[in-house]
Amino acid sequence: DFYSIIDIAYNPDVLQRGEENPEKMEQLIHLTLKFVEERCNLTLTSLYTIESFKLKGSLETMQQRLKGKQMPTPHLSENTKKELTLDQLLHAMEAEDCSSAPVLLKEESVTQSRAHLIKEIASTETPEELSTPVYEMITLKDANKKPLKIELRVELPKVSSVSECDLRISEDDIIIEVPEKYKLQLDLPELVDEETTTAVFNTGKRVLFITAPVVK
Repeated sequence: DFYSIIDIAYNPDVLQRGEENPEKMEQLIHLTLKFVEERCNLTLTSLYTIESFKLKGSLETMQQRLKGKQMPTPHLSENTKKELTLDQLLHAMEAEDCSSAPVLLKEESVTQSRAHLIKEIASTETPEELSTPVYEMITLKDANKKPLKIELRVELPKVSSVSECDLRISEDDIIIEVPEKYKLQLDLPELVDEETTTAVFNTGKRVLFITAPVVK
C-alpha cells in the first residue's frame, strides 16, 4: 500500500504530560490529525494505531525537513514511490509540473510578435455634412402662360472647375453633388426633356447655369 510520512515536532513537556495521562495523549493525537488535514488538504480517519517500531532515517534529515530546508528532488521510479515521504512527494510533483509551465519568450521574439498585433481599424469619424448651395429656380412661360423651360442658377464658390461637379438630371428632378463640398437635390415643377438640357459653368463667378426645356 502507498503511504506518506509526515514529520511533526512536539514540545518535550507536552509529550511528557501525554505519556503520564492517556486522555491528554489522545487529545494530542487528534489535534495532530486535524493539523495534518488542514495543512495538507487531506481527509483522515479518526482511527489510529501507535506502532512500537522506530522509523528509519537520520536525525539530521528529519531536522532539515522540520526547518523547512528544501530536499533534493528524488527520482520517481516504481520502486521508490512507496518509500517517499509526503514532503518529498510534494517536491517531486512540483518538479513534474514544471514541464507544463509556460515558456518565456526572448525580448526579440516579443517585439516581433507585437508588430502583428496591431490591426488597422477603419475610421469611425462621421464625414462632414455636405452643405446646400444657394440656388434660384424659375419657370419661363409663353404668352399663354404655358411653361417653356426651367432655368436653375446655383452658386458654387468652392468649385473652381466644372469637372468637380456631378450633375444628374431626370425628367422630374435634378441632383448636383460636389464631393466633400455641396449637395443639392431638387424636384422640378414640370417634366423636362433631359436629353436637350444644357449646363454652363461660369468659372469667374463660380455659378452653374442649367436650362431644361419642358416636355411638350
